[in-house]
Amino acid sequence: VGALAGKQAHKGIFITTSGNNTNAIEFAEAVPQKVILIDGLRLVDLMIEHNVGVSTERTIAITRLDTDYFEES
Repeated sequence: VGALAGKQAHKGIFITTSGNNTNAIEFAEAVPQKVILIDGLRLVDLMIEHNVGVSTERTIAITRLDTDYFEES
């Protein structure tokens, strides 16, 4: 948060590969700047969602019944 104030920024992101404890969450909510906390699990979700630093090992096809095929015309 000090870095945000030093640059007169109003928003910031704090990323950790572990977790955010209660004190960190409460502090981020209490400061006037908007601080987004991203923990390790959320970081992994974002990496997968945006295809950053990940690769596909295998693709699985899921087949479903086409009910339209059986409808009477």
